[in-house]
Amino acid sequence: MTLTMNSPQTSAKPWSTDIAARFQRDGYYAPAQVMSPGEAAEYRRRLEAFEASQGRRLPPQYHQKAHLLFTWLADLIRRPQILDAVESVLGPNLLVWSTSFFIKEANDPAYVSWHQDSTYWGLSAPEVVTAWVAFSDSNHENGCLRVVPGTHTMDQVEHVDTAGENNMLTRGQEIAVKVDESTAVELPLRPGEMSLHHIRLFHNSQPNQSNDRRIGFAIRYIPTRISQASGGKSTATLVRGTDQYRHFEHEPRPAFDMAPEAIAYHAEVMRRQKELLYKGAVQE
Repeated sequence: MTLTMNSPQTSAKPWSTDIAARFQRDGYYAPAQVMSPGEAAEYRRRLEAFEASQGRRLPPQYHQKAHLLFTWLADLIRRPQILDAVESVLGPNLLVWSTSFFIKEANDPAYVSWHQDSTYWGLSAPEVVTAWVAFSDSNHENGCLRVVPGTHTMDQVEHVDTAGENNMLTRGQEIAVKVDESTAVELPLRPGEMSLHHIRLFHNSQPNQSNDRRIGFAIRYIPTRISQASGGKSTATLVRGTDQYRHFEHEPRPAFDMAPEAIAYHAEVMRRQKELLYKGAVQE
């Protein structure tokens, strides 16, 4: 199953026709430069300045939906260069369903198993584009994203929960069928570049064997017509166009970084999201 594409005549930018065509064919597009290396370095500086102020790495509870806590991430998810590319695939009315930091520390055994993003998200249709934005280099040595082109045309395949100690996924989910890794390709990115991938695309990443952190920020975009098919009414951020459907409670932009009301709201949203993502899981 593939996403419904816009016709080239409705594309936001001339180059978006190529993005839509390649995304339709392969299930991904990369690389696309959405900011300068210097701007990417500033995003990394802001992240690490917050970590320094806390005296520790970013806490796990802030890895998800951090755009509800930090103004600079609230700006990033609305960045025109990202939205123009996503609009060419999903259309002009866009929500951000979730965001996630994927940070691999230097010489870190953390990895991401082969999986499809659609496994536990419980959305009404597989019309989801993930924009993976690089704050640092993402390459072979530090465990960049790997994908199997064309697998986005498959339906949902069976997964098993592994609860692997170093698995970065919520439930350690892993594809239960054999993945032909000989056909996999790597998507290296430089700071300020992004990749786009389909919710059904097989993808994984290996541990970081370098002496520097690998920092990526994943933004999950959906068209406003999509709804949460499982669980209660979820939340999302309207970032472009209009939302005539109102399937999701609209999330507010934080007034300033780590505003008390934003922290409280984020905690409630994460409680609800955890119930959704762990639905049916055996928890110890």
